Amino acid sequence: MSLPASTLSPTTSLARRNGGQILMDQLRAHGARRVFLVPGESYLPCIDALNEHRGAIEPIVCRQESGAAYMAEAYGKLTNEPGICFVTRGPGATNASIGVHTAFQDSTPMILFIGQVGNDFVEREAFQEIDYRRMFGPMAKWVAQIDATDRIPEYIARAYRVATSGRPGPVVLALPEDTLWGEAEVADAQPMAKLHSHPGAAQLEALKARLAEAERPFLLIGGSGWTAQAQAQMAAFAERFDLPVGVAWRRLECFDQRDPRFVGHVGFAMDDALRERLEHSDLLIAVGTRMGEATSEGYSWIQSPTPRQTLVHVYPDPEELGRVYHAELAINADVVGFAAALDGLAPDTSPRWADQTRAARADYLATLEPQPAPGPLSLDKVAASVDRRLDGQGCISVGAGNYALYAHRYVRFAGLGSSLAPTVGSMGYGLPAAISFKLEHPDRPAVCFAGDGCFQMNLQELGVALQYDVGLVILLFNNGMWGTIRAHQENDFPGREIALTFTNPAFTTLVESYGGLGEIVERDEDFDAAFERALAFAERERRPALIELRYEADGIAPGKRLSAIREAALAR
Repeated sequence: MSLPASTLSPTTSLARRNGGQILMDQLRAHGARRVFLVPGESYLPCIDALNEHRGAIEPIVCRQESGAAYMAEAYGKLTNEPGICFVTRGPGATNASIGVHTAFQDSTPMILFIGQVGNDFVEREAFQEIDYRRMFGPMAKWVAQIDATDRIPEYIARAYRVATSGRPGPVVLALPEDTLWGEAEVADAQPMAKLHSHPGAAQLEALKARLAEAERPFLLIGGSGWTAQAQAQMAAFAERFDLPVGVAWRRLECFDQRDPRFVGHVGFAMDDALRERLEHSDLLIAVGTRMGEATSEGYSWIQSPTPRQTLVHVYPDPEELGRVYHAELAINADVVGFAAALDGLAPDTSPRWADQTRAARADYLATLEPQPAPGPLSLDKVAASVDRRLDGQGCISVGAGNYALYAHRYVRFAGLGSSLAPTVGSMGYGLPAAISFKLEHPDRPAVCFAGDGCFQMNLQELGVALQYDVGLVILLFNNGMWGTIRAHQENDFPGREIALTFTNPAFTTLVESYGGLGEIVERDEDFDAAFERALAFAERERRPALIELRYEADGIAPGKRLSAIREAALAR
C-alpha cells in the first residue's frame, strides 16, 4: 500500500511528549508504513501514539507473536526496509524469537520492539522479565535497551542504520515501561540516505581477467537487498558474458528464471546435471550469497576452506569474506553497488562457453517436466499448473517441508517479490508471509504452499486475513505426517516408522469459519478448475481460499517415494 507524500512528513515539534509518542514519531520520520503487533500492556504508550499516525502507519493486529514476526520479516524482504514488529515482554518475546532467527539467517532488515519491566524493578526477576541482550545476542545484529526517554530518537536512527547496512539483519530494542511513560522535549532524528558499497576499479579488472581465462564459469546469485534495477543490471552482465546463472538456496526471487541464461536452483535436492556443472566449474562468481550448508549441500560441491573452483566472492560484510571459503578474489560490496559497477564491464571477445550455457539451460528446462507420481493426484502436475496459470505474476510463499520442493522445482519465479521462502527452514512461515505480501500488493495474487503440519503452526493468522480483507490462496498438502522427517527416518531407520503421523481437522470447514472458501482436490483433472475458482474468490471477496490436496503419501518429493527410500536403506 502506497501512502500520499503528505502523510509521511515527520513530526518536528519539540513539544513535550511521552516515550511512546516520541518512538512512533521516529518510525514515521524513517518511513515506516506498517507495524505488525500483538498488543501488550507493557508498551501501551506506543499503541496509544498510533492515534496520531492514522493513515500513515497501519497497525496490523496479529494473533500470535510468531505470526507477527514472520509478517515483519516478509515485509523486510519485500521492501528492503526494516519490518517493524511490536510484542510484549516475556512470552511475547520468546514467541517472536523465531522471526528474529529467520531474519538473521535470511539477512533481512527487521526491528523488533519488546516491552520491558521498568528500571525500578529490573534484576528482580519481575513479572515476565528477561534479559534480552543475553536472549537475542546470538541471533541479532544489535540488541539494546532504551533506558532514557530523551535518547529514543538516537536509538531508532541507529537501529535503522544497523538493520539495513552491510549484511542486513534484525535489531532488537527493549522498551522499559518508565522509558515509554516518561516525557521529554527532544528533536526527532532524521533518516540518513542508504549507503551502498562498491567494488574498486582494480577488482573489476581482476574479475574481467579471470573471465577471460575461464573455460567453465558459473554465476551464482543470492542474498538480500536486491532492487529491480540491480537485477536488471546483473541480467545484462550475464547476457554480455553469456554466463549460466543459478540462484542460491531459497533465493528464487533473485533472478528472473524465464531468462534464457537461468539454469537452476542451487542447493538441497538440485538436479544432478546442475550439481555436476558446479563441481566442474573453473570459475565460480558468487554474488550476495554466503553459500551456506543448504546452498552447498553440506559443503560438498564447494569445499571449505579452499574450493576446487576459482572463487570470486562478492559480499557486503567483510567478516563473511574468507570466513568459510578462501576466495581468490574477494569483493566487499553489496548487490546494488556491485551490479551498478558491472555496467561498464564487457568481454573483449565472444565467450567460449556459449554452448555450455545453452546445454545447461536445456537441462534446466527438462526438469520442468513433471516426474511420475503415485496415485490419482500428482503434486508435480499441480505445481506445473500453478506455474502456467500465474505466468510470473504475484508471489508464492512456503514454509519448511518437502512439499516446498514442488514449488522450487516447477515454478519459474519472475524476480523481485515473486518468492517468500525462509532460508533458515522455519515452519509456519508461508501463511504470515503471504498475508504480508498481499498487504503490500493487494492487487497481485499470493499463493501459499503449505504442508498440513506447517500450516497448523500459524493457521490462527487466518484471522488477520479476515480482519484486513486479504484475499490469498492456500494450497494445503495433506499427507497426515511430518513428511520431511519421515523421509529422514526411512533413510536412517528403515521400516521403523513411529511418532510422525497426526490426525487433521476438516481444513475446508476451518477456512470457511474465517469467511473463506474451501475445496478438496484428489485427482489431477480437478485441480485447474479448483485453482481458478480459488483465485477468483480471493480476488473478488478478498478472503482466503484453501484447496486441500489429498494425495498418496508415498510420493514424498519430486521423483521420490518413501518406499524406494526404505528399500534402498534396507539394501545398504
